[in-house]
Amino acid sequence: MAVTPDLLFDFTFDTDHAAHDVLNASAHILVVFILVLIAISLTNRLITPLVRVAIREQMSNEPEVEVKKRIDTLTQVISRTIVLVVFVLAFVTVLPEFGVNAGPLIAGLGLVGLAVGFGSQNLVKDVINGMFILVENQYAVGDVVRVAGVKGTVEAMTMRNTTLRDDDGTLHIVPNSEIKIVSNLTRDWAQVALHVSVAYNEDSDKVVKLLNDVAQEVRNDPGFSEDIVADPQVPGIERVAGGEVDYLMLVKTRPGRQYAVTRELRRRIKECFQKNNIQAGNPPACTCWRERPRRSSEFG
Repeated sequence: MAVTPDLLFDFTFDTDHAAHDVLNASAHILVVFILVLIAISLTNRLITPLVRVAIREQMSNEPEVEVKKRIDTLTQVISRTIVLVVFVLAFVTVLPEFGVNAGPLIAGLGLVGLAVGFGSQNLVKDVINGMFILVENQYAVGDVVRVAGVKGTVEAMTMRNTTLRDDDGTLHIVPNSEIKIVSNLTRDWAQVALHVSVAYNEDSDKVVKLLNDVAQEVRNDPGFSEDIVADPQVPGIERVAGGEVDYLMLVKTRPGRQYAVTRELRRRIKECFQKNNIQAGNPPACTCWRERPRRSSEFG
C-alpha cells in the first residue's frame, strides 16, 4: 500500500506540544520539591523550639537531664512523622505528572489498607502503645530501660518500635506492642546497694564506721560530689552466714552514674580495709598449680 501524505501527517509528532507538557510537568515537580524542602526546613526549625517551650513549662520542677531527654525524644518522633507525611503527600501530588490518575489509586490503596488492616493488628497495637509511651513519658532517648526481656540504652524511638543498645553493644529493636512492663533504671535517681563482705570476727562498730568514712570521702570528692544526690547510708549488718558478715551501703546517685560511683566505692573500701587490717569475708581459696607425676611410660 502506498503511503500518502495524509497518513504521514497523521503520524507527525507535535514536538512543540510535547515540549510544553514536559516543561509544565517539570515546573510542577520542581515546585513540589521546593515545597517539600521548605516544609522539612520549617519542621526542623520550628518543632524543636516549640517542643522545648512546652516541655519546659510542663516539667518545670524536673531535673534538667530529664527535660532534655523528653525534648529530644518528642522532637525525634514528631519530626520523623511529619517528614513521612510530607513525602507521601508530595508523591501523590506528582503522580498525575507521570500520567497516573491519583484518585483511583488513593481509593484502591484505601481498600487495600482496609483489607491489610484486619491482618495487621500488631501494627495498630504498636502505634497505639507507642503513643501511650510518649504521652505518659515512660522513657526517653538516653534512658536505660528493661522492656520485653531486654535491657539497654534507648537509642531511638518511633511510633512502631523502640531501639535499645545493651552493654555488649548488641542492638535490639523491640516492637512497641511487645512492651507490657517498663523498668526505667535512670529515671530521677539511681541507687547503689553495695554489699560488703567482712570476716566474722571483725568488730562490727569499727567496720560500720570505716564504711561510713569511705562513703563520706567519696561524697565530698569534687569528682563525685555532683553524682551523689544524698548522704550515703550504712544501715549495718545485712546478712550473717558461716564465717562472714555482709554490711549494706546505700548511695543515691544521678541517673547513669551509679556504676562509676560503685567502682570508686569498691576501690576505696579495699584500700581502707588493707590500711586498717580488716579481713574480707570468704577469701578465695588458693588455687595452686602442681605438676602431675609422670608415668614411667612417658620418660621414653
